[in-house]
Amino acid sequence: MATLSLDLRQRILDSYDEEEGTREEIAERYRVSLGMVKKLLQQRRHTGDIAPRHHYSGRKPTILENHCQKLRGLLGKKPDLTLKELRQAVALECSLPAIHYALAKMGLTYKKRHSGPVNRSVGTSPRPDGPGVKSNPPSTRPS
Repeated sequence: MATLSLDLRQRILDSYDEEEGTREEIAERYRVSLGMVKKLLQQRRHTGDIAPRHHYSGRKPTILENHCQKLRGLLGKKPDLTLKELRQAVALECSLPAIHYALAKMGLTYKKRHSGPVNRSVGTSPRPDGPGVKSNPPSTRPS
């Protein structure tokens, strides 16, 4: 459904303010739902604004800015904390992946790196018999 323009919103409210009909009649005249007229009146009453409020929709974040500051401080002091320990220390009620994504968004890591190379593929030791030599006997009986 498309958002109503500011012009149409203003005309609806002007019609209501000038008592040009009931809310139902105004909704029918401007071809919007009765609920839209009610929501528009309520929004103006509560906020004084009639503009669309898309940025207020959706799920509210669980990890707020003050939580992020605490996480940053904890990881600065002790960088090898696990996600579970971080969740307990900050007293968050969210999933472990949520904390992981919040840390990634902040550019932080939560796991101490060892002094060795980072996840590089290392070749295995050569076979003692040499290349191309089978070390195990065949699994079938000789005839």
